[in-house]
Amino acid sequence: MTTTEPLPWRGVLVATALPLNDDLSVDHARFAEHCTWLVDNGCDGVVPNGSLGEYQVLTPEERAKVVATAVAAIGGERVMPGVAAYGSAEARRWAEQAKDAGCAAVMLLPPNAYRADERSVLAHYAEVAEAGIPIVAYNNPIDTKVDLVPELLARLHGEGYIHAVKEFSGDVRRAYQLAELAPELDLLIGADDVLLELAIAGAKGWVAGYPNALPAASVALYRAAVDGDLGTARKLYEQLHPLLRWDSKVEFVQAIKLSMDIVGRHGGPVRPPRVPLLPEQEATVRAATEKAVAAGLA
Repeated sequence: MTTTEPLPWRGVLVATALPLNDDLSVDHARFAEHCTWLVDNGCDGVVPNGSLGEYQVLTPEERAKVVATAVAAIGGERVMPGVAAYGSAEARRWAEQAKDAGCAAVMLLPPNAYRADERSVLAHYAEVAEAGIPIVAYNNPIDTKVDLVPELLARLHGEGYIHAVKEFSGDVRRAYQLAELAPELDLLIGADDVLLELAIAGAKGWVAGYPNALPAASVALYRAAVDGDLGTARKLYEQLHPLLRWDSKVEFVQAIKLSMDIVGRHGGPVRPPRVPLLPEQEATVRAATEKAVAAGLA
């Protein structure tokens, strides 16, 4: 993609947690304020309707309103919604909805209702690409059981279906192979706890979880890492890593929401089938968050 405009998937894009009321309804006013607060604290944009935003348990009406709320709060050029769905036709409709709402790009998982083969993956991205909005692929083989290996990502890029990939496999070695196979495909950090390693490997952005609670410190970490200021980056990374590693755990939504509560934001409850953290998990997250606050990182 050749353009003089900033590419909307670059920089720190926060996979937003979704504020819920006590009755588990969506607090759209608080979500709008959260998006604004993230940008005010140095983040480049937001990714609503990802797993952290609990998109799987939203109604279609809620999911559409979440996108509209984010766009109204910070502008469509800063909003890259997740458009994952079991069916390609539905994912394409979500991509079209995002485009109509004014978004500049979308993030798309591969088919994940079953362990899709390569032909199915290609057909899926081809269908959603027909919506006419740039797609960032999301590789999460841990949860989807479909692995977008470098060779497949290079093919998707070569066909013009994707412009970047959120890489969540945790395998840092793939960054170098991907750069060889598809040098124009932007690599985005997809798991908070391999940020430094992927930044060193040439990542162009970070689809991030923990900036929901600690945006300024997280942005400082990312900027130092991509700028090669490893002294600053390593110190921040070591301070934040006890929290960042929760982004790769099953309970990542609950952990990040708890940290938000502790730092004075509204994390709040989660929708079933997610359940609250176990007492020992809560104690671990609480201690790590309070330590980060004491270190001046909040």
